[in-house]
Amino acid sequence: MFSHDRIWAAIDALAERNRLSPSGLARRAGLDPTSFNKSKRQGADGRQRWPSTESIAKVLDATGASIDEFFTYTDAVREAVLQQDSFPPQIGTIPLLGFAQAGAGGFFDDGGFPAGQGWDVVEFPASPAHKAGVYALEVQGDSMMPLYRDGDVLIVEPGAQVRRGDRVVVKTREGEVMAKVLHRQSPRTIELVSLNPDHPNRNFDMDDVDWIARIIWASQ
Repeated sequence: MFSHDRIWAAIDALAERNRLSPSGLARRAGLDPTSFNKSKRQGADGRQRWPSTESIAKVLDATGASIDEFFTYTDAVREAVLQQDSFPPQIGTIPLLGFAQAGAGGFFDDGGFPAGQGWDVVEFPASPAHKAGVYALEVQGDSMMPLYRDGDVLIVEPGAQVRRGDRVVVKTREGEVMAKVLHRQSPRTIELVSLNPDHPNRNFDMDDVDWIARIIWASQ
């Protein structure tokens, strides 16, 4: 059976094989560059979004891959998941970056996942399946007081479903990175409540948002 995760993971594997990012693969296939972004794989209401058969056909045509090869990727993903599920929880290292650096280019891919050079590492108890996308941001300054202080480490999960009331990290297309509370999100806009009463709440058009990631843990 083809699950939502396996289909998308197969597309990611096909992109990697061709040394492309998901957006680069979409562009080569003649699709909107954001079609395969990880942020587009779930709707604002949390429902799963699947790639269309037409999109998959265009990707196969653009890369010269066969449908049998594509199915092979989904099978490989399934085997990897089965192997990961057999591992017990363990201490692992995850990427660490300062908040000030996070706004610069080159540290994240199109979906808000760690990429590029310049990351440090920090230990965090997580299963191997979870470590792949989770990363840490070190708070710098007092803009997130009183909830988060200078030096606190926030563990962030990109691509996770976010709901009203969740604490999130948001990066805008202009390079601004902020930790806020999600108040409301629609297909067109997002409303964020500031953690620090001395700093204003923020509203953005979704077109102006690069990525959103959920804060799942903080060291305090």
